[in-house]
Amino acid sequence: MADKKARLSVDGLDETIELPVYSGTLGPDVIDVRALSGKGLFTYDPGFVSTAACDSSITYIDGDKGILLHRGYPIEQLAEQSDYLEVCYLLLNGELPSPAEKAEFVNTVMRHTMVHEQITYFFRGFRRDAHPMAIMVACVGALSAFYHDSLDINDAHHREVCAFRLIAKMPTLAAMCFKYSIGQPFMYPRNDLGYAENFLRMMFGTPCEEYQANPVLARAMDLIFLLHADHEQNASTSTVRLAGSSGANPFACIASGIAALWGPAHGGANEAVLAMLQEIGDESHIPEFIRRAKDPEDPFRLMGFGHRVYHNFDPRAKVMKAACDDVLAELGVEDEPLLKIAKQLEQIALEDDYFIQRKLYPNVDFYSGIIMKAIGIPTSMFTVIFALSRTIGWISHWNEFHSSPNRIGRPRQLYTGERQRDYPD
Repeated sequence: MADKKARLSVDGLDETIELPVYSGTLGPDVIDVRALSGKGLFTYDPGFVSTAACDSSITYIDGDKGILLHRGYPIEQLAEQSDYLEVCYLLLNGELPSPAEKAEFVNTVMRHTMVHEQITYFFRGFRRDAHPMAIMVACVGALSAFYHDSLDINDAHHREVCAFRLIAKMPTLAAMCFKYSIGQPFMYPRNDLGYAENFLRMMFGTPCEEYQANPVLARAMDLIFLLHADHEQNASTSTVRLAGSSGANPFACIASGIAALWGPAHGGANEAVLAMLQEIGDESHIPEFIRRAKDPEDPFRLMGFGHRVYHNFDPRAKVMKAACDDVLAELGVEDEPLLKIAKQLEQIALEDDYFIQRKLYPNVDFYSGIIMKAIGIPTSMFTVIFALSRTIGWISHWNEFHSSPNRIGRPRQLYTGERQRDYPD
């Protein structure tokens, strides 16, 4: 029940409209404007940046304070004490698992890692130089053609089975995209390995010799998955919810999320970091690019610094920075030209008053891009790994939507076209 009211007066309307005001657990109050349509009015909010389209208990962000909570737990604590699959359990179920519950959850996920063998033939229809995100959109959407035994969205067990399948199969499909692009055979998953270890083996192993994942790299990979697991009602998550509102099957909904994530304004941030480093090209060019970044008339921007949501600092970045330092030290690649540029840019951003005053700190995309570059993951795979990580967030929001009364999404518009006119004689 709303304990507050907002009152709206509109010129030309005789009455004052009372609108309920609701308070969430955290965050700003929201004004319920649903009654306006009965008065012949809609609100106007391009991009929905001031509109709560749903209520959710999964993730909370306070961008001004640099807070990210999953089911109430700070991301920093989860990154230090948990791992990706435990966070998957948390996002899906609302609580951290007991040791027995976690063991059962991990075992179930790992028993779903293989994909139907017929899916391997899909890849032959793509050019070897096809963008991996194009392949991911196609293959994930096609999963419904192979796993149609659990597509009843009104059945909680069916939704759970789909969640397990998606969490388990995304690393397999992602690694297949990479292997196909370089002409190497696909590597089948090994269910006795950890989630991140298994992914690295499928990416970099070959049938010629056994692959052993470096524990430092596996931990960094797990952190990349964990820190990107969910981020509230962003463009791709909202897309998944909107697609889900139509009753579409979960694989189609997740494919729609992948398509939305593919946009450079959303999921391409860490890819843009590497493109920027390549544009700078050499350490000697850094002062010139810093000067350009400070020039409001110059279109050049330092990618990976600041965040459109976090106006203070990105709470994930501190964790990712530590992992980045560990990876670079482990691999001994500090002399790699692009990584040297990245480290110098990081130092400038943390010490230069211009960046400090504007809170343009290195964000999670800056560090994750450097880590993946150091590990040997090509830039074209960065957004694929983001999609792999975010699948748990998408499926958790999709499941939450279907677990309570819902309705199909139907945004309205401010029509600015022609009035009705007659076809000329």
